[in-house]
Amino acid sequence: MIYRKNIGGLEQAIRIAAGAGMVACGLLGLGYNAVGYTVAGMGVVTALTGLFGFCPGCAMVGRKLNGTSSR
Repeated sequence: MIYRKNIGGLEQAIRIAAGAGMVACGLLGLGYNAVGYTVAGMGVVTALTGLFGFCPGCAMVGRKLNGTSSR
């Protein structure tokens, strides 16, 4: 599958930082239970979208890197 980046540099940094924070809060703040693992898992996905510069949700709605839609 070929993908194009649809997240800019600043948003990538914010997503990586937010994902790391979600992992920390999920495991350390909420504890090692189902809710904590769920929040930590969502944090990992958020951080990965920042690392790769591609968000599948943004791609589904037609978002492109330059901010224009596909319409």
